[in-house]
Amino acid sequence: MMSRKVTSMDVAAQAGVSQSAVSRVFTPGASVSPGMAAKVRAAAAELGYRPNALARGLITGRSKIIGLVVAYLENQFYPDVLEKLSNALQDKGYHILIFMARGRGPEADRVMQELIDYQVDGLIAASVGLSDELIRACQSEGIPVVLFNRGHEDGRCSKITSANIAGGARIARFLVAGGHQRIAHISGWDGSSTGRDRKAGFLAGLDQAGLAPLAIADGLYERETAAQIVRDWWGEASRPDAIFVGNDHMAVAALDVLRFELGVDVPGDVSIVGYDDVPLAAWPAYDLTTLRQPVNQMVTATVDLLLSRIEEPELDPKHIEIDGPLIVRASARKPEDWDE
Repeated sequence: MMSRKVTSMDVAAQAGVSQSAVSRVFTPGASVSPGMAAKVRAAAAELGYRPNALARGLITGRSKIIGLVVAYLENQFYPDVLEKLSNALQDKGYHILIFMARGRGPEADRVMQELIDYQVDGLIAASVGLSDELIRACQSEGIPVVLFNRGHEDGRCSKITSANIAGGARIARFLVAGGHQRIAHISGWDGSSTGRDRKAGFLAGLDQAGLAPLAIADGLYERETAAQIVRDWWGEASRPDAIFVGNDHMAVAALDVLRFELGVDVPGDVSIVGYDDVPLAAWPAYDLTTLRQPVNQMVTATVDLLLSRIEEPELDPKHIEIDGPLIVRASARKPEDWDE
């Protein structure tokens, strides 16, 4: 038989205090004397009482839960982000409720709507986009939204990104300075702002040097798609002597195909540059040159921005771009006197 659940009234009777006193003891930031707190906590421990955070949220109007939606976790960038976001929010007294939105468009909207139904205090959308209808729904419910590593043309959403256009341009300058002439690009999904911005910056950088790309293909942020693109390019008469890959998840797939399937010398025959600087990029097996996304700064900015909008809903949305450095490793030819 299951035992009866201990209530705050039971704790109050055990401690000889009022129920409101028990509530104050278990409400973060509430005013209560040390002696009262010790008496109530001792009674709660003796009875095995656990406060109901969800019930308290119904009373206060705050669940202290932040919804986080991600499209996939295969890319090492997002597990790292998830851990850092969770730790940063816990330090502020919040917790994360994670939902996976495997599809794009309507699937992402459905998942986000479910999170709204959980009465979260705020939403972070990482690697997924939002429809105009969903943005309006969040506004009507008073739920602030921050887009992490994604943009949106609608100015009502705050967004935190790395400086994707500047990063793409920096990679173009690096490859041109290394003497490359047949430069190709495996872009991120063209439906994402990050994929489009990195490509736009890269193409602008090539154009400034008087070069056109040898080839461009949409890698969809998928490992196998990127791998197949490389196989197809090596079946052509004119092959790239450098490839900028829109993220590290795809870049390591390109490296694997070149080295182990096609027997290509990297960087002797072709230089490979990624974007993100995930932990895998620094492994000796890959030693990937890549544009580092400043994850710690992006997470701090996301948490600060979201919590400030929870406390002050009238604040205007912000778009914050944070620049990151190019980390030069052994997968790409290093130009002489390169100092960016």
